[in-house]
Parts: sequence; structure tokens; C-alpha cells
Amino acid sequence: MRLGSGTFAACCVVIQVLGVALFLRGFFPAPVRSSSRTEHQAEPPAPEPSAGDRSNWTKLPPPLFRKVVIMLIDGLRDDFVFGSKGVKFMPYTTYLVEKGASHSFVAEAKLPTVTMPRIKALMTGSLPGFIDVVRNLNSPALVEDNVITQAKAAGKRIIFYGDETWVKLFPKHFVEYDGTTSFFVSDYTEVDDNVTRHLDKVLKRGDWDVLILHYLGLDHIGHVSGPSSPLIGHKLREMDSILMKIHTSLLSEERETLVPNLLVLCGDHGMSEAGGHGASSVEELNTALILISSAFERKPGDIRRPKHVQQTDLAATLAIGLGLPIPGNSVGSLLFPTVEGRPVREQLRFLHLNAVQLSKLLQENVPSYTKEPGFEQFKMSERLHGNWIRLYLEENNSEVLFNLGAKVRRQYLEALRTLSLSLSRQVAQYDIYSMLVLVLLLISIPQALSSKAELEVPLWSPVFSLLFYLVFLVLSALHVIVCTSAESSCYFCGLSWLTAGGVMALISALLCAVVSALAKVFADGRLLRKNPAHPKARWSELDVLILLGTLGHVLSLGASSFVEEEHQTWYFLINTLCLALCHELYRNCFLRDDCEPQPCSHVEQGLVSSEPALSDGNIHCNVSEPHRVSKSPTSLDTLRGYEKWMVLASPWVILTCCRLLRSLNQTGVQWAHRPDLGHWLTSSDHKAELSVLAALSLLMIFVLVQRRCSLTSKVAMALGLLGVYCYRAAIGNVLFPWQRDSKDISKGVIEARFVHVFVLGILFTGTKDLLKSQVIAADFTIKTVGLWEIYSGLVLLAALLFRPHNLPVLVLSLLIQTLMTKFIWKPLRHDAAEITIMHYWFGQAFFYFQGNSNNIATVDVSAGFVGLDTYMEVPAAFLTAFATFAGPVLWASHLVSFLSTETHSGSALSHACFCYALTCSFPVSAYIILVTSLRHHLFIWSVFSPKLLYEGMHVLITAAICVFFTAMDQTNTKS
Repeated sequence: MRLGSGTFAACCVVIQVLGVALFLRGFFPAPVRSSSRTEHQAEPPAPEPSAGDRSNWTKLPPPLFRKVVIMLIDGLRDDFVFGSKGVKFMPYTTYLVEKGASHSFVAEAKLPTVTMPRIKALMTGSLPGFIDVVRNLNSPALVEDNVITQAKAAGKRIIFYGDETWVKLFPKHFVEYDGTTSFFVSDYTEVDDNVTRHLDKVLKRGDWDVLILHYLGLDHIGHVSGPSSPLIGHKLREMDSILMKIHTSLLSEERETLVPNLLVLCGDHGMSEAGGHGASSVEELNTALILISSAFERKPGDIRRPKHVQQTDLAATLAIGLGLPIPGNSVGSLLFPTVEGRPVREQLRFLHLNAVQLSKLLQENVPSYTKEPGFEQFKMSERLHGNWIRLYLEENNSEVLFNLGAKVRRQYLEALRTLSLSLSRQVAQYDIYSMLVLVLLLISIPQALSSKAELEVPLWSPVFSLLFYLVFLVLSALHVIVCTSAESSCYFCGLSWLTAGGVMALISALLCAVVSALAKVFADGRLLRKNPAHPKARWSELDVLILLGTLGHVLSLGASSFVEEEHQTWYFLINTLCLALCHELYRNCFLRDDCEPQPCSHVEQGLVSSEPALSDGNIHCNVSEPHRVSKSPTSLDTLRGYEKWMVLASPWVILTCCRLLRSLNQTGVQWAHRPDLGHWLTSSDHKAELSVLAALSLLMIFVLVQRRCSLTSKVAMALGLLGVYCYRAAIGNVLFPWQRDSKDISKGVIEARFVHVFVLGILFTGTKDLLKSQVIAADFTIKTVGLWEIYSGLVLLAALLFRPHNLPVLVLSLLIQTLMTKFIWKPLRHDAAEITIMHYWFGQAFFYFQGNSNNIATVDVSAGFVGLDTYMEVPAAFLTAFATFAGPVLWASHLVSFLSTETHSGSALSHACFCYALTCSFPVSAYIILVTSLRHHLFIWSVFSPKLLYEGMHVLITAAICVFFTAMDQTNTKS
């Protein structure tokens, strides 16, 4: 079957999207689970260790607290409470921590540090899988054993107000609830007022046992303004007053009932210095945890400093406090300070219950559990505990009993710590069976880059060949063997046999296609030649740089430091590329006697400019240098003095722009904390400077974009950019000249929607022109204007979503595109493959120039809610994804517009699509192989896995871009 190379590449990338999705499903682990409590079946509690023939304690201990209030403040970093901000803005909480009846902890969260997995960790005590960072967008009901389910089964009445994620996780557990959306980050007042408005009534009522409050405002302020915003102090003061109201109410109730209550103040995750979260920095992992109760009275002079614990320890502590069984999947240990005021027998009983639960979980998940140090320590503790019970029942109150009790307590605590650590390490259980498109792309290079831009895909012949059926039978047999084994629980085994058969048929067809294509290529002996039409084809210096740069980038992904600081790799590559282009320009200008470039037949796939100054009617070919596009000997000589000097200066201007952009946003991990120009601009003291910079940037965007737009689009672009500034002024980021301060801050919904209207209008105008060019095939100008208007609409959308200090990134991106179009690509007449890879490299570099990194915390969630007054999942996800990947998307869009405008060759877009697909697919496929081999690496979750999610999103965007390339290619073909 004969296909265009662009269509073929698009199909390959679409198949790769499915493959990457399947790999992600297999790679991310299934956390350790207890099989004994599926469907939350009640189990009798473990009795006390045997004490001879005498009866011992076989029931659960009674609850320690009558009521429990959990006040969860989203994004509550530990230093917000225990640091200088806590002293200044939370005086009542500080008093409780330093002198009150409380126990304070710094609770360490595990990856991923986003809300839904952290709620699961708090209530189940288990370590959620990393893939929960995706499920965080739409949380399914929680089926694991957890404190909430146990409390409901025990007849506890639970009330909830706050983040609706709880309602999704526990849909039928609350007797009363009021959920608020957690994703509308522009709102940090009403979202908390909707929680607080219920407090006065519910605190006076006595018809509840557990009250859960989840406040989102602090986290939303962090996303929008960062942890240094003045709004943080106001919000902490508000939270402190709410805590005082709750604590005062609980104390007054205790005076009547004489039974202690428990107030828990905690955070789900922290907040990075940029205001985001999701990664593994100390600021994101460490959260405040304070347990407040009259049962924790301290003696004068008792100084209790915050201790470091695991966030998963809270589930076991809450279960003990409410008189409930510890959740079966919990890997946490009891926070012992909460029970150290109880009698020794109760203390040992609580510790024994926790140790039994952890040892059972270890037995179910570790085949060689008897060799684990924690299990051996548990058995030793249990024997000592039995001896202590025997002495206790003999009513022996001697010093021996006291000393033995202290020893048993220490032994249990050590066993709990070791068991918890062992189970935490067992969380990574991989579904390897669920984890060939790249090979097929690589071996198709010679045909895809030929002048016809077509290739013969050996599809039908291998499907009906003997090889296909043999491969299909082998895969089927392997599937049966794996899925019928007793220990198997992989994803494929959960599919129906018909679906699994279809997947295996597709794999078999791809393998046969690869084998057939390899046989054809090696038979022709043309695998390593750039252009099979010319047997003496040579690689240029730029081609070698591009090849080595791409391979070097892929190899660098095998090291965690290079993944963390990947931006440095791309900065180095584009700087080297600029120097190589500078060398090529200078050689062509000053060394023409020795190194004059020869015209060649590459014109069939190269760029033939529509401008007379850069084209020549008489073009001859020299097959000795096919890497050069047909170039008129006067293409550089005929340039006027100003233009010639601009050609020579353009690489240095581009290098200067890139250096300025590097100073704007510090990214990565090692140096992200260092001050940069972006932090200086966003500080409240420099709002006037930021306002001037934003206004100048918007003006420059209009100048650089409007030159090829229609009159209607120019007006829409001007009004849209004005609306962008009005939006930023409305939300308080910038100021108008007549403003002295930004007291009148709003959400800017009307202003943002005003800009959205112009974005849609420009996109509609461009799409209309493209459709019109299909009818009037002879009018090439209509299609050119249409593509540029679509590109202009995307630029306007990016200007709206970018934060004001990032607008220079957009300006310099447009400036570099303009310089390279006019003074590099046209004079040097690079071929489509070279131009495509240059666009790809600059797109990747601008992804990091925006301030992004391979760290989930750098995703600007607030961009997804520009113009929205309520949470709408699809628009919010689209806007967030576009704002994050604006760099690669805008450079790919510019590539389509440039190739469609500057060439009349029908093969240029096919070549570009193929090269873009290959350049994107190669790093993704290679990284998947590297991650699979490094799946037991120390930094697999903190470094490699977030990058894997970015690569999955990148390949999805690549598929969309390739489909757009293919559509434009078909348009060119019809024209």
C-alpha cells in the first residue's frame, strides 16, 4: 500500500500514542494491598499476646476521644505554622504549639504532592501510586480500606465541608456535606467562606462524631501569587481565627461531657517557592500536623518541639483515637505521643494492634517476609509482651514490670519503624507484561525523504504471510501462559480475550511490516544515505550537528541530573546551532572563492521562495552536494548593505535573546531557588516596572504578528492585546498609568472573555480562508493568510495565558522566528528536514524559557481558569495544557505556516511531518526503554516518572501536530 510520508508518519505517531498509554498503564505500579479486607469485611481484632491459660484482651480498646475535628488547610507548609509567618500571622496556633495541650509534627508527604493522593494517604495510610497525579483531575470513589469507611461502619456520623474531592472519594459516607471545586484557583475567598459559613451552626449541634473541613484558599493564593504574596498572611490570620473558634467550642463542650475531643490541624502538601506543588522539594513535602486535645496536657517547662513523622501515620492514629480497626493497607505507624499518657497496658495494646496489622500486610506482599528485620523485631516484641502480660496479671508491681514494659515499648516502636520502611519500599510492583513504531519510522527514512515523498508500506503482504500467523500464535500462547498463572495480575489479563487478540494482531502486523521493510531496505543497500535518489549523497556539517545533538539529548536522559536540568541541554544545543549557522553564513559570504556552494537537485524537496529576490529561474543540479537547496549564486550578493549586515548579525542577535531569556526564569532543580529577573519583576515593589514591560511586550507582539494578517484580524489582534493588559490590570498584576495601587482587584472574567472572543474570531477567520483556498485552488495568497491568522490567534491566546513577566518570552520567540525566516532560512535555503528539526529544537528550548521543567510543580494551573467563573473540566484542561506547551505548539504552527508559504513543492510538508514525527518519537521511545531499565533507581518517582508523564503528553501533542501537517499536505496536493 502506497502512502505519503506525512500520512505514514501521522499514522505511526497515533499508534505510538496508544503504545505509550499502554506502557504508562503497565509502568506505574500497583501499591501494596491487603487481601484480607477486600470489600471492608470486618475482622476480629488480634488478641493480646498469649499469657498462658489465663484470658487476655480480645476486643478493640474504647475510643480515646468523643469527637474529632479535622481541619485540613490545602498547601499548609510547615514553615507557615512553625516559622516566622506562623508567629506573625497565627498567634493562637503558635501558643498552642509552644504552651498548649498539643503535639506538633512535621509530616512528610510522599510523591505525588497533589491533593487527591494526599487525601488517600491521610485516610488509608497507604502510599498512592504515582499515576494518581492524573486521576487527581477526576477522582474515582475510593474502594480501599480507610478510616472514613470504618467510622461509617461503626455508626459514626460524619459531616464534611470543603474540597469536593472528598465527596468523590467517599460518595455515600457523609450525613451532611457541602463540596466546593478545588480547581478554580482564581477564587481564594468564596471557596473558604462556603466552608466557614456552616461552622457556627454545626459546632452548636451534638449530632455528629467527626467533622472534616478542607480549606482551599491558601493553596489557590500560592498558585496565583506564590508563597511570598501579602495575601498569604491575610489567609493564615483567617485560618488562625477559625482554629480558635473551633478549639474554644470543643473546650466548652468538654466541660459538660468530661470526655476529651481531638482537633487535628494539617496540610495535604506544601508549596514550592513558585507557588505550585506536585514534586519533591522540601517545601512541597513537609507539611504541618498539630494534634490538639485536653488529653495532651503538658507540665510546666515541658518543651515539645515538632517531630518529623510520615503523613501516612495519621490514619493509624485516627483509627486508634476513634476506637476503630487500623486500615488494612496502612503502612503508617501510631503517633505514640498521643497515647503516652495512657496506662502501660493500653499503650502496649495499641502498639501491638499496629504491629500485627503491618506484619500481616508484609506477609501478603513480601514472599520472604520471615527474613525481613521488621518481622523478626515484631516477633521478639510479641514474646516480650507476653512475658509482661504474665507479670501484670500476677499483680506484680515491681520495678521489673516497669523496666520490662519500657523495653517492650521501645522494641515495638523500633519494629513499627522498620516494618513501615519495608512496606514503603515494596510499593513499586511493576506490571512488566503490559509495557515498534520507532523502528518502522527509522527504516523508512530513505523513502520518506525522497523527492516523491512516498513510500511503499508492506502491510497486506505480511498480514497474510506465514510469519504473521506464527508471530500471532506465539504471542497468544505467551498471553495464555502469563494470564493463567496463579500470580498474574497484569493489565492485559484483565482485558477480554477478543480485545487482547486484537492487540496481539496489531503487534504481529507491525512486527511483520518492520521485518519486510528491513529486508527491502537492506536489499536496496540504501539505509544510511540521506537521499536515495543520489548515490553520492553527503551529509552537511549542520546535518551532523543535528544528528549528534538529537542522539546526545536522548543519551543524557539516562542520568537523573540531566533529566532534572534538561533545560541546560536544550540551551546548549540551540546555542551550538546558532554558532553553526553563523559559521555557514560567514563561509558563504567571505569564502566564496574556496567554498562556494553549488546548486543542486534538492530543490524538489527544498524551499523555493516566492519572493523574486531569493529565487532564480535557471537552476542546475550537482549531485555531489545534494544537501544544499538550489541556491542562486547571487542570493547573498544581491542583498543590500543593511540586509546583508542583518544576515551576518542575526545569529548573534538570536544568541543574545536566548541569554536574556535564561536570566528571566530559573528552572530545573539545582538552581531553581536562585533569584532571577522574573522574581524581581513579580515582587510587589516593582509593579510599575512590570506594567511598563508588559505594555511594551504587547505592543511588540502586535508589530511582529500583524504584518501578514488581514485588516479584520489586525483590528481584532490590537483589541485582543489591549484586553490582555486590561485583564492583568483587573486581577492586580499590572497597573494603568492613572492607578496608584491595585486595591480594586477582581477575577477579570469579563476582560478575559473579551480576549477569548477575539481569539476565536481570528481562528475562525483563518479557518475560513483555508476552506476558501480549497475552492479557489489558484489563489495561493488566501491559504497563506489563513495559516498565518491561525498562528496569530494562538499567539494571542498565549499572550492571555502567560503571566506578565513571561510576555518577553513570547516577544523574543516571535523575534527569533522573524530573524531566522528572513535572514537565515531564506538566504541559505535549508531543506525541509533541517528547518523542521530547528523548529523542534527551539520549541523545546522555549518550553523551558517559559519557566517550565520536568517537575510537576512548575505547571501553571491558574492558566486553566482564565475567563472561567466556575470549574469546567475540558476548557480548564485545554488551557492548562496549551499554556504549558505553548513553546512547542507555537513553533510547530510557525513551521506549517512557513513551509506552506515559502514553498510550492508538494513534498515539503510531507518531509516536515515525517521528520517532526521521527524527532519526537525517538526521544520518547528511547526514554521509555531507559526508564524501564532504571525502574529500581533511587530517583524513579521523584525525577524519572514526572518526565515520563511530560513525554506522554508530548507524544499526544505530536500526534495532533502531525495530523495537522497531514491535512495541510493534502491541501497542498489538491492545490
